[in-house]
Amino acid sequence: MADTTLSRTEAQEGAPGWRYLLGRLMLSVTFPDFASALGFVDAVGAVAEEHDHHPDIDLRWGRVVLAVASHDVGGITSRDLRFASAVDDLVSQHAGEVEHPTLTEVEIAIDTMDTARIRPFWAAVLGFEEDGDDALADPHSRLPGVWFQQLDEPRPVRNRIHIDVTVAHDEAQARIQAALDAGGTLVSDEAAPRFWILADADGNEACVCTWQGRD
Repeated sequence: MADTTLSRTEAQEGAPGWRYLLGRLMLSVTFPDFASALGFVDAVGAVAEEHDHHPDIDLRWGRVVLAVASHDVGGITSRDLRFASAVDDLVSQHAGEVEHPTLTEVEIAIDTMDTARIRPFWAAVLGFEEDGDDALADPHSRLPGVWFQQLDEPRPVRNRIHIDVTVAHDEAQARIQAALDAGGTLVSDEAAPRFWILADADGNEACVCTWQGRD
């Protein structure tokens, strides 16, 4: 039987050394050098195997950010609290220092009168998966999520924000075609292969970009 999903308050109070952001418990730890950070990651990996519960790990020079949740129930459970407690003991052992002010999660919100009409375009152009009826998520948990906000009335003024989607140069045409097949339109290919400008059915724009043509 799956563990019971905890409330946000229960999750945060159960792991006071971590921070609850967008459905995950997160921990940011700084280290004096890369070797110390890597040693910490190795130790976290051993704990993860012991608990059979594995976090997302972002390793940079002198910094490690961990994020954990129970994906099978879509929230935080006692498994996550046990894992967080075990990792807490490793921070000082590896000369780490918890530093939470740097923790930031970003979501992209698109206002629309008709989510169903434009969501397939954004799923295709970003390579994302559906996350409920009104959101999309990166299947690899690397990129910001996208959600769609229902408008009470249309806003005819052109949106002054667009999204740049950089892909491997040999993936660009397939990504563009997927977006077009999902109801998008090609606004301009004048700058291709540096970038192509696409738009969803509401006129919100995305540029599919590559490194080509920039030397």
